Amino acid sequence: MRVHITDLIDGDRLKNDVFNPYGLHVLSKGTVLYKQEVSRLMQHHIDYIEIESRNSEPAAAVETRTLESTVTPKWLPNVKPVYQHTVKSIESFFEKALHEGVVDEQAVSDAFNPLLDHLQLERDVVSMLLLLNTTDNYTYQHSVQVGMLSYYLASWMGYSQEDAAFIGKAGFLHDIGKCKIDYEVLNRPDKLTAEEYEEVKLHTVYGYEIINHSMPDSIVAIGALQHHERADGSGYPHGLKGNQIHPMAKIIAVCDIYSAMISARVYQKERDLLFVLKELYKLSFDQLDPSTTHTFIRHMIPNFIGKQVSLSNGDMGVIVMTHPAEFFRPLVKTENRYIDLSIDRSYEITHVYL
Repeated sequence: MRVHITDLIDGDRLKNDVFNPYGLHVLSKGTVLYKQEVSRLMQHHIDYIEIESRNSEPAAAVETRTLESTVTPKWLPNVKPVYQHTVKSIESFFEKALHEGVVDEQAVSDAFNPLLDHLQLERDVVSMLLLLNTTDNYTYQHSVQVGMLSYYLASWMGYSQEDAAFIGKAGFLHDIGKCKIDYEVLNRPDKLTAEEYEEVKLHTVYGYEIINHSMPDSIVAIGALQHHERADGSGYPHGLKGNQIHPMAKIIAVCDIYSAMISARVYQKERDLLFVLKELYKLSFDQLDPSTTHTFIRHMIPNFIGKQVSLSNGDMGVIVMTHPAEFFRPLVKTENRYIDLSIDRSYEITHVYL
């Protein structure tokens, strides 16, 4: 049965091996086709394929699957306790830093490295952070998440495994100076006074001092000091611009903003995932380093393939392919057709579902 790939139904099965126009093997005979497989066919510019007769397929084989599944990801039972232990550990580091003015470098490595071991195996960062995130202990979870994201982003930017782990550790400790900020001020749901905001800004300096007194390598301390500096000079504490900001701090800054925006905090609602990435994209033209930010977005966007979305016309669909240049306008499969948002610009994605 010969069909165009836009007419495929979840559960269709390939009748023959599929090769692209250059003879490269794409999919094997008998492969059951879902959104991911259709995306692969499109990427290889394959228009028509042979599938087995749908009449002979058992009902279970053609059952439509969606992303909002109740099935627990296979990695979650292993990663979640490690993540929770790391959150508890950073809480204890905050306590030690408050009372003693230092952190234990070996204890930091012992807490963060086991999480790194799991991060090297799991690449769906979008799902991972949302499934691990809770509304409790925001400051401590945020520190862990920024450490995780900084490790990923450093890897994506071409840093060695050793250097990426080092940058991840700097991200893990980037907010350690908040231990010296009044708890009520730090978690106030309404707008801070000018004096309170000046107090909060000091966490960068406090963090720098704590880490500098604790570790022989002062580069980690630079991450704490500069992660709120901005390329246009609008950041703090020193109003640095462009190349005055350390590359590691540029990485942590992107991860810091992303984690803050996806988290449900006492003073803000969770933001939609694509909205957060769009906001980062806007910031890349003045406040954030563009190369660092675009690398982050480019590697995060493919994680949306297979995820269910709602469109501005009310239709539901699934992302089947993303575009390397049009970050936020992917190919979406609805119940009746495929819509390439990079071509049909009358549609927008209004929400992405986990």
